Amino acid sequence: MCGIAALQIRNPELRGDLGRLMHGMLCEIVDRGPDSAGLALYGSDRLTPEGTATVTVLDTGMPAEQLAASLAAALPGDADVSVTDYAESTLINARTTTETLEAAVVAALPEAHIIGRGEHVAVLKGVGHPVDLADVYRLSSTSGVQGLSHTRMATESAVTAGGAHPFTVSEDLCLVHNGSFSNHATIRRRLRREGVQFDSENDSEVGARFVAWRMAQGDDLKTALEHLGREFDGFYTLVVTTADSMAVVRDPIACKPAIIAETPDWVAMASEYRALADLPGIADARIFEPAPGVVYTWNIDGAAVEGAIR
Repeated sequence: MCGIAALQIRNPELRGDLGRLMHGMLCEIVDRGPDSAGLALYGSDRLTPEGTATVTVLDTGMPAEQLAASLAAALPGDADVSVTDYAESTLINARTTTETLEAAVVAALPEAHIIGRGEHVAVLKGVGHPVDLADVYRLSSTSGVQGLSHTRMATESAVTAGGAHPFTVSEDLCLVHNGSFSNHATIRRRLRREGVQFDSENDSEVGARFVAWRMAQGDDLKTALEHLGREFDGFYTLVVTTADSMAVVRDPIACKPAIIAETPDWVAMASEYRALADLPGIADARIFEPAPGVVYTWNIDGAAVEGAIR
């Protein structure tokens, strides 16, 4: 069944409340997915300090201090490496590029499962009750510009932190999914022939890899999701975020639930209205159910754009 809640804050005066608002939204979708949970948080002073790259790794098997020392030795002297454990997720920050930091992490931890990378996003996910995980991640006190959360009821793969959402397979790009893709194995094989590598057998990862692959070919986010709508079979609601945008799309039958609320200060999406009910200004919000097969996108500093799949 799975639950999705996403929030993009346009009004800078509200960005200190991102985590508190996201926590309230998360609490209302827990019963849709009690197996595991994940968060993608953009623009947090604590999790993604300005001027740093961020990589998240699962189950490093190495004390944080030891990993920090190993990475500091491999990176330039002014990299200022920081390593913080959040249960199964280990967050690594350094003053370098994402590509350089990710390469150093792979060299230090050859078997590492990297679940997040970018200069603007921190990804944290794990197995357990979503509200307990949110407390471990200190969500309520987190500031930022955009947040994406997912509570999972596993259907296509095992209940593991690696199988939890979001999937972040390229820099600052995150995808969460409620539903299932029926032809994911076929598309996975095709992407592998194109040189795309996978970390799991999860059908949602195939969606994330496809979007990242299309964008690497030159698509913008909206166009990549329009291509996904033409090529993927199944029932789904997807939310995809980048450093400065958010997109929502449902399958052409609109089998899976979604509700959107928008004000000049913020735009939010959730699997159920109750996750939106306590947002500030909700009484004056434009509230609507996204139409089947239509890609809706929002930029943090701009108006919404919507485009139908043709």
